Amino acid sequence: MNDITNQALEQLKKGNLSLGIGVRITNSTAIARTMAAADFDWLFIDMEHGSLGIEACANVSIAALDAGIAPLVRVPPGQHWLATRALEGGALGIVMPDVRSAKEAKALADVTKFRPIGRRNVGGPPIHLAYKPRPPAEVAKLFNSTTLTVAMVETPEAIAVVDDIAAVDGIDVVMIGGNDLSTTMEIPGQTDHPDFVAAFEALTAACKKHGKWAGMGGIGNNDHAQKFISMGVQFVLGGSDTALLANGAQQRTSELRKLAQ
Repeated sequence: MNDITNQALEQLKKGNLSLGIGVRITNSTAIARTMAAADFDWLFIDMEHGSLGIEACANVSIAALDAGIAPLVRVPPGQHWLATRALEGGALGIVMPDVRSAKEAKALADVTKFRPIGRRNVGGPPIHLAYKPRPPAEVAKLFNSTTLTVAMVETPEAIAVVDDIAAVDGIDVVMIGGNDLSTTMEIPGQTDHPDFVAAFEALTAACKKHGKWAGMGGIGNNDHAQKFISMGVQFVLGGSDTALLANGAQQRTSELRKLAQ
């Protein structure tokens, strides 16, 4: 019996958009229920940017499990040891930024998936199952089927080999980080530039070919986002707590100041 539900993964399997929200500054566990109530499917708990540490990451992840929203954690580039700790702390997926080759993608799959797919170490009964002992083979099968492994491609070099990256067994999602990709392409913020659009064409073609899901983040223009979704992107990072808080606060102060005019 499957005791774990990964809402992000379930939406992908149904062919729906799987919507995530970045968590950079909110270390309160209340963020999990708040974003679940807002109809997000996953938290993008960001340990690459921002100040969240492993303890805050674990606390928010555990709260997310209870709230029915999937906790996914972005670790700094190449920090596989931190990915392992995040998974054992309650995460249901790892997002690795700046993956540039099939070799790097395979290293990511190795630390996030158990044998026979990867080489993830067994750390004892997991928090996801309330630390209740299970046969190791059962645990491996369960987590291999519910843990999302996401490779971010953020450079022209990565786009050039995106087909190889998508072909790696154990990689579930290949995701373009729009801010970094447009910057490394020397067209910062130009998400309608023909070269940028071509990168999404390469991404979605590779994912369709190898049975993986295509993702995106950093696409603030809704018209551009709709275009990429029409190409086949399903895994969508829809913003961050910092942006929602800042934009909402600015909107509210603007509304109130107009009352005195």
